Amino acid sequence: MGESSEVKVVGAWTSPFVMRPRIALNIKNVNYSFVEENLAKKSELLLKSNPVYKKVPVLIHGDKPICESLVIVEYIDEAWSSGPSILPSDPYDRATAHFWATYINEKWPPAAQAIGLAKGEEAKKAAVESARAILAVMEGGFKQCSKGKAFFGGDRIGYVDIAFGSFLAWIRAREIVLDCKLLEPAHTPELVKWEVRFRQDPAVVGVMTDTDKLVEFAWSIIDKIRNVPTHLPK
Repeated sequence: MGESSEVKVVGAWTSPFVMRPRIALNIKNVNYSFVEENLAKKSELLLKSNPVYKKVPVLIHGDKPICESLVIVEYIDEAWSSGPSILPSDPYDRATAHFWATYINEKWPPAAQAIGLAKGEEAKKAAVESARAILAVMEGGFKQCSKGKAFFGGDRIGYVDIAFGSFLAWIRAREIVLDCKLLEPAHTPELVKWEVRFRQDPAVVGVMTDTDKLVEFAWSIIDKIRNVPTHLPK
């Protein structure tokens, strides 16, 4: 499969999962077009391309749609095999990468959401501590995967970097909007240093969502929720 085939990523700028295929394509130096999706009014393209989940992202390679962000990343790694590898070639390292990507995929979104849904300061404090505990586990995962190098993937960005790094902008936005500290040197020093390297990587620079934009978006959602009447008019 060559780069001459038409490649599209269907996604929404607010979605951390949409970042994943875009970073992977950048690593492979594949030209693609980004199709912005309105999730409030899903397009025929999205519904046709992902009829099961009806979610972004979707990679369209020629006329073939591929769904689910980490599945797409693996597809990109195999379809454009001449570029830098995203997943390790060693079976054990590959299995380890899958383990950590699955861990962050399953654990982080609900933990992050719980902070915003917490009622009262004590509940919020408990939710923040639970989220920090997950990040502490990922600190250990970084040490295991990186083997003393710059990224989870070693010398360059790999599968786990993409899986976890896609949440960074929202982590920083949540810290601002919810007035809490999640990723900080006192608790996860290696991840904080990794974040700087990840954000500066050429494959990420043009794709990483601006934190200020996410903060603005988050406040707009909060304002809408606050303005919804609690009782239907009689």
